[in-house]
Amino acid sequence: MKRLLITGGAGFIGANFTQFWLRRQPADQLVVLDALTYAGNMASLLPVLDDPRLTFVHGDICDRELVERLLRDHRIDTVVHFAAESHVDRSILGPDAFVRTNVLGTQTLLEAARASWPRDAAGEAAEGYRFHHVSSDEVFGSLAADAPPSTEADPYAPNSPYSASKAGSDHLVRAYEHTYGLPATISNCSNNFGPYQFPEKLIPLMLVQAFAGKPLPVYGDGRHSRDWVSVGDHCLGIALVLEKGRTGEMYNIGGENEWANLELVGLLCRLLDEEFASEPELGDRFPDAPPVNNRQTAELITFVDDRPGHDRRYALDISKARSELGYEPERSFEVSLRHTVRWYLENQSWWGPVLDGSYREWMEEQYGLEYSEPVAGETGKLR
Repeated sequence: MKRLLITGGAGFIGANFTQFWLRRQPADQLVVLDALTYAGNMASLLPVLDDPRLTFVHGDICDRELVERLLRDHRIDTVVHFAAESHVDRSILGPDAFVRTNVLGTQTLLEAARASWPRDAAGEAAEGYRFHHVSSDEVFGSLAADAPPSTEADPYAPNSPYSASKAGSDHLVRAYEHTYGLPATISNCSNNFGPYQFPEKLIPLMLVQAFAGKPLPVYGDGRHSRDWVSVGDHCLGIALVLEKGRTGEMYNIGGENEWANLELVGLLCRLLDEEFASEPELGDRFPDAPPVNNRQTAELITFVDDRPGHDRRYALDISKARSELGYEPERSFEVSLRHTVRWYLENQSWWGPVLDGSYREWMEEQYGLEYSEPVAGETGKLR
């Protein structure tokens, strides 16, 4: 039986991983530590909150005393570190929080693990302990259109406050493994999508905007390209790193599935049009959606000024994870994307409450769009 501390476990990927691990390893005990900032949502854990194997703790990863107490009291042998400020746009507006959480928070966790975990007679970390750090493809910087995907051996070249803070945390994890013998691994993932993703990220943003008949903001010329992996496949990749990964190694977890932003938004629009055509009853809940009014969703696409320093392309080479861990994306992209569209159509009770005034103000500031009307009423229905 393993005892895991999952930081950021009420966030998008963390909540999906928590549910995934409870299904995969029914004998294990989990502690979720989350500060419940804007992107952390207890509702994302509702399917498992009553599970006796799960303990939720509301707290900050920068609180070393708390972290050490959790490691000690719950006899934690595995840390899976998701907690991070994670949106490039927000990092441009306010980088301080990204340095605090992503760099100082990671260092606090590493120090707590180093102080709490036992060592053998040779001074090495005892068998059965692991600190796994979840990072991003953005640390490798922007790729040229004809460049091969990034490998684990490529140099770091972060270009935003977000990616720089993640690169800093990666370097700390590597340094603690090399200097102190802390048993650590790192995984770098490509763009994730799926249930429970906060609607500031591209796919859920486009969906909730379309439901309300609002503009779909696309930066610049829309040709910025990203590799996409379903959050379920990402969770599988992390599980394989924990189960088979070599201490001190980094593994890329991607989908081998590159899409230009404009093409992806166009696909989302087509899928939404098909969903509304096959289920006319959706119009009762989303009366402002274009298909309800005999329009195509793609008519909402609106080009906005590009953000500063916008990286043109990210992509990951996953051959190392494939050969060493047996990792393989299990779900086709379109099947996973259809599942995601259905989830947001069916779970307005989750995403509706987060569209508060601060979200609308951020939309107006970030994209220069008129966004002053309420999006969700007290009943959770769009109006």
